[in-house]
Amino acid sequence: MLTRLTRPAAALTLAAGLAAALPATAQDFDISDMTPEQREAFGAQVRDYLLENPQVIMEAVNALENRQAEQQAVADQQIVADNADALFRDGFSYVGGNPDGDITIIEFSDYRCGYCRRAFPEVEELIESDGNIRFIMKEFPILGEDSVTSSRFAIATLMEEGDEAYKAVHDALITLEGEPSEQVLRRLADTLGLDTEAIIARMSDEEVTRRIQETRELATRLQINGTPSFVFGDQMLRGYVPLDGMRQLVEQIRSEG
Repeated sequence: MLTRLTRPAAALTLAAGLAAALPATAQDFDISDMTPEQREAFGAQVRDYLLENPQVIMEAVNALENRQAEQQAVADQQIVADNADALFRDGFSYVGGNPDGDITIIEFSDYRCGYCRRAFPEVEELIESDGNIRFIMKEFPILGEDSVTSSRFAIATLMEEGDEAYKAVHDALITLEGEPSEQVLRRLADTLGLDTEAIIARMSDEEVTRRIQETRELATRLQINGTPSFVFGDQMLRGYVPLDGMRQLVEQIRSEG
């Protein structure tokens, strides 16, 4: 999702970029030392320069965005390291793909999220075509009661029936049209040949509640407030990324490793 700068933010960005672009000697002056006439003349010169060279504005914005992205990446790596056990070894999240893969990808997902649904077939293609990725799914229902109901059903299935059944239920829920009513969920479990009564009963289990709560607390520590969000190795991606972008990141991580 793209972010557009507000006017105040753009002004600050431009000022920071212009200051960085000035020679060191030019950055030593203090505009507060100028007289009102000098400040007015200086402002007019800056305005004229920007009108004649508008590309400087985008250069300044790009320079600041790149610097901020680098700083965020370093901060994210530390956050991932600080929460490694909860991310990679929580003992209850579904683990798929290649359990011995050289790269681990974690997804925080909500079944009712449109971008999660868009990402679903692309994540599947990435894992299947690569063959060397360990994949962990974090149930992160944040879009209302239907999201919570879906996650409770998926987690209950994992607890009652295991990984294979969970994967089948997950794939069905992420493509489900309409509300996940009890009737719909019962029909889904029956269709997949699962123990419907046991799963429905397990949905209200305190352990299901605990798992969802722990994942929410983890997401807060990771500064995740939307879905889908990913962890690729030690790098974080907040938001939808197309298949080609995910493949490029996997190649980058392998080349650096």
